[in-house]
Amino acid sequence: MARFTQSKLIYGFYRLAGVLVPRIPPAIGYPLFALIGGLVHRLNGRARANVRDNIRHVLGPDAPQAQVNRLARATFNYVAYNYYDLFRLPTLGADQVEAMVRVEGWENVEAALNLGKGVVMTSAHFGNIEIVLYAMLMRGVAITIPAERVEPPELYDYLAALRMSKGLKLIPVDGPMLELFRTLRRGGVAGVAGDRDITGHGTIVEFFGAPARLPDGHVRLAMRTGAPLVLGFSRRLGRNSYEARFWPHFSIPAEGSEEERLAAGMAYVVRGLEEVIGRHPEQWTVTVPIWGDPAT
Repeated sequence: MARFTQSKLIYGFYRLAGVLVPRIPPAIGYPLFALIGGLVHRLNGRARANVRDNIRHVLGPDAPQAQVNRLARATFNYVAYNYYDLFRLPTLGADQVEAMVRVEGWENVEAALNLGKGVVMTSAHFGNIEIVLYAMLMRGVAITIPAERVEPPELYDYLAALRMSKGLKLIPVDGPMLELFRTLRRGGVAGVAGDRDITGHGTIVEFFGAPARLPDGHVRLAMRTGAPLVLGFSRRLGRNSYEARFWPHFSIPAEGSEEERLAAGMAYVVRGLEEVIGRHPEQWTVTVPIWGDPAT
């Protein structure tokens, strides 16, 4: 009963935020959500330890602990900023979003789409991934992505509605993936995150010099369909401005064993993840352990 009541309270909080937050201008909203990020950083010891451990792996063992702690604290701000952006997203017009985002490498997406097999877009929980998606949606590209379920179900439905308010299509990550194949057949984009293995069935790779299990569904999808892989990352330039950057596409080799082809695709993705996350680890908004639970 207590868990049910807690879930309902969380859902009610999100719904209230969805009403109030769009009324808060950025000059007030971002500082307010920075305070919320600081509160979560202080109170959620497990998430704080996870973020510090992830950043430690990115920076390397010789990085000063003070630097790790400072960047980890900033990560919680970026997580909070993303929620502020999500709550106000349905109220933003296309011209407002366009003014907030600087797009680089769009010609790489067009070149991949021109191959006629759709595109498997891979990114990370970095910056604000929604920005990459909406930069594409505003240019007429259909996008379908799997999304992790959250409890209660009403909260999942509500957050999905916020994210789909600009035309994005979401499907549950633990459900059938047929819609991804259909999207590709229609010449659209199937978007799959490459940095967090939610299902636990990914591939172990060297990631920042240590073995980590990363998702491989994006690579396997490209292998099955022949669709090219494209990396797309966002970066927050300021509190209310972003960069969306798209890399040249990578086609999975047609020759070789399944393991070799998978390894080639994963190598392309890991190189991109390491380059982008390595430059700005504080914008990597993953609060779960990637290399194992630091508390164990």
